[in-house]
Amino acid sequence: MNLLSIGASYRTADVAVLERLTIPESSVPELLQRLVAQPYVGEAVVVSTCNRVEVYAAVSGFHGGLGDICNVLSEHSGIPASELAGHLYVHYGEAAVLHSFRVSSGLDSMVVGEAQILGQLRDAYHAATEVDSAGRLLHELMQQALRVGKRAHAETGIDKAGQSVVTAALDVAAEHLGGDLTGHSALVVGAGAMGALSVATLTRSGVGPLRITNRSHERADRLAEAYGATAVPFEQLDSALREVDIVVCATASTEPVLTRDRLERAGKELVVLDLAVPRDVAPDVAGLPGVLIVDIDSLANSRRSNPAAAETAAVEQIVTAEVENFLAWMRGAEIAPTVAALRTRADEVVSSEMRKLISRRPDFTEEQRADVSRTLHRVVQQLLHSPTVRVRQLAAEPGGDQYAALLRELFDLDVPLATHADAVPEIGGRA
Repeated sequence: MNLLSIGASYRTADVAVLERLTIPESSVPELLQRLVAQPYVGEAVVVSTCNRVEVYAAVSGFHGGLGDICNVLSEHSGIPASELAGHLYVHYGEAAVLHSFRVSSGLDSMVVGEAQILGQLRDAYHAATEVDSAGRLLHELMQQALRVGKRAHAETGIDKAGQSVVTAALDVAAEHLGGDLTGHSALVVGAGAMGALSVATLTRSGVGPLRITNRSHERADRLAEAYGATAVPFEQLDSALREVDIVVCATASTEPVLTRDRLERAGKELVVLDLAVPRDVAPDVAGLPGVLIVDIDSLANSRRSNPAAAETAAVEQIVTAEVENFLAWMRGAEIAPTVAALRTRADEVVSSEMRKLISRRPDFTEEQRADVSRTLHRVVQQLLHSPTVRVRQLAAEPGGDQYAALLRELFDLDVPLATHADAVPEIGGRA
């Protein structure tokens, strides 16, 4: 099996496409099961955030795995496969490892260095674990990706400015409101992960008073209590809009929450930050006098809040080193079945010779037979110990896969291997 990652992000698709691709949390288990039911897909993890939808998979062939995953995404989104292909990036083998580590470290985020992706990756990994769609390869990849992300934030200053999509959006709002958010009132619509991040960031920015509304009033109430804000019943959204300067929308609604009629009824100038996918603001709101809309697309085009080049370079060095560590693990894991088969072959030879000896020497007692058997096993294990340790070391180095093939050839070992009938060299698509 080899690694394949396929996805679409703010780099390759606009919000309209991402809206159709996005996978609600409740639908992730079913989608994972559909993926691993495909002929070429053995393991799968799905990451769905406000600006990316990705599938990480262990596949038995590149073209077959690519086709299987694209078909599932096409069926889920309703986008024809031929149209969807133009929005997807594809990474295979080493390139898939590199991509996953760049994602976890924040290098591939819209706002470089944001830490929110770590929690999103962790949630995606846990979802796959719960339905048993992650096997040995993806367990190792996801755990290592999370470690890489933690290293990037602990050992460099890539996130020293507290960067996130929220802070980038607030930068735009601040510019529109004269450069400072202090004293401006705000409303956060949605009390999920993005809503909570928005509340925390707004609080640090000196915004106030701050209101929070959510369809589940209990969640809004808990979040408001934690940050000294005011919870507003969702039924009072219209009146709340008339009392604020900034609105941050971050719900999981599949339909627009802020319609043109609703914003017209507010009857005032507003800065609306739409951080939801699917979008919370109806498309026909664009151009409404006095209303500035900042959404994922406009943030992607502005590419705001990138950290210093030195910090990015430091994270790139961490990622490069960790990719090599992971590839060494993969090479070592690939030779393990061959080493196990060699030891099994040695045990079979010892057992066969013991049977022959016993047939020739029926006078041996049980104790003598046991002594001879233990001696033979010790001799074989000692002979194999150094070569197997050394071959594991060699296999972990670049080009180490040749040693497993050589052992199989020398000892005529029958080792079940993953089929790669249509495998191709490492491929990295747009990212």
